[in-house]
Amino acid sequence: MVSNGHGEDLSGSILAVSLKRLGHQVEALPLVGKGNSYVKAGIETIGSSRDFSTGGLGYTSIRGRFTELMQGQIFYLIKRLLRLIRVAKYYDLLLVVGDIVPVCAAWLSRRPVATYLVAYSSHYEGLLRLPWPCSFFLKNDRFLAIYSRDQLTAEDLTQQLRKRVLFLGNPFMDPVLSPKESLMPLSEFRLGLLPGSRIPELEENLLLILRVIECLPKGKIQLKKISFDMALVEAVDDDRVQELIADTEWRLIDNESNFGLKKLVNGHYQVNIQRNSFIDVLKSSDVLLSMAGTATEQAIGLAKPVLQLVGSGPQFTNKFAEAQRRLLGPTVFCVDSDCFDPERFTRTAELAISLLLRSKSDTSLKSQCQQQANRRLGPLGGAEKMAYGITNLLT
Repeated sequence: MVSNGHGEDLSGSILAVSLKRLGHQVEALPLVGKGNSYVKAGIETIGSSRDFSTGGLGYTSIRGRFTELMQGQIFYLIKRLLRLIRVAKYYDLLLVVGDIVPVCAAWLSRRPVATYLVAYSSHYEGLLRLPWPCSFFLKNDRFLAIYSRDQLTAEDLTQQLRKRVLFLGNPFMDPVLSPKESLMPLSEFRLGLLPGSRIPELEENLLLILRVIECLPKGKIQLKKISFDMALVEAVDDDRVQELIADTEWRLIDNESNFGLKKLVNGHYQVNIQRNSFIDVLKSSDVLLSMAGTATEQAIGLAKPVLQLVGSGPQFTNKFAEAQRRLLGPTVFCVDSDCFDPERFTRTAELAISLLLRSKSDTSLKSQCQQQANRRLGPLGGAEKMAYGITNLLT
């Protein structure tokens, strides 16, 4: 498995588990970050790895590119690519999850390759313009199978590459589309809060989301009818949350209705902290207020309306948010303002309330959400279908 990003590692780990169930020996070489998704899934990783503050997303801004250069991420990536080329001879197949970088690495390895192009979609522009020389690599006979992230891209690339490209679903949707029910307590309305998973960006995102909550209009829905649930990774522990809110009017206290968990309180506003509960928050929420990447895609795949809040990055910038709306379609909402507009918090709060009300009564919105889920993300079982296809390549 060769992947280059947090979301790519997640898809790769789910694919790896499906391949192991079919009897294959699977190992992973994450090109960006520590590959925590592989570790959690019990997949052995190759060589030592490290995290960078941009999370491999330095290309989204000039500041991000400079940060990557100063932190040595470019040199680290080159070392990882050279490591792959050295060890590739021991493997029957390389399975690439990502974009041009692992595709290029796999081509240099001169080994058989299967590719899941999760980073590219024709929904961005209507016609996918693969970066040079990605098309050249993918046309090579050693690239035995190409899987896309949606049907439109599969049809587009089949014509462009003059070889069959398949859409079988997205592995990262399998955990959230499974029939397992959420364990979250029932609530008349639930607004899920997704600050993302990359430190330190998510810490700033957390504070921005709390500013939106402070601006919620009290007249349209009684606040006690809404459950505000923030999905936080364990790396942001209680002590760190206390530090982050030290200069605000928010307080972190025990959640008396859910033993062992905490909640943030500011007057009448209360936000439940849900750690490592992204899937439960996604499944149980009526609307998601999001500053995340993969989790937003999963929300759309669950037919949930998503409200974006633009931050300062390096990931969730205005540019990233706009691209995400093109990728995921009209059920991703965002107020029309930049990240320096002080009125955007009030306007985002008003839109959040409007979407919560519509999520219960607007049948056209529900229908549109389901249509976009099917069109943009596809059905359950993508990992298993890909695993069987890859098995056929090896027999």
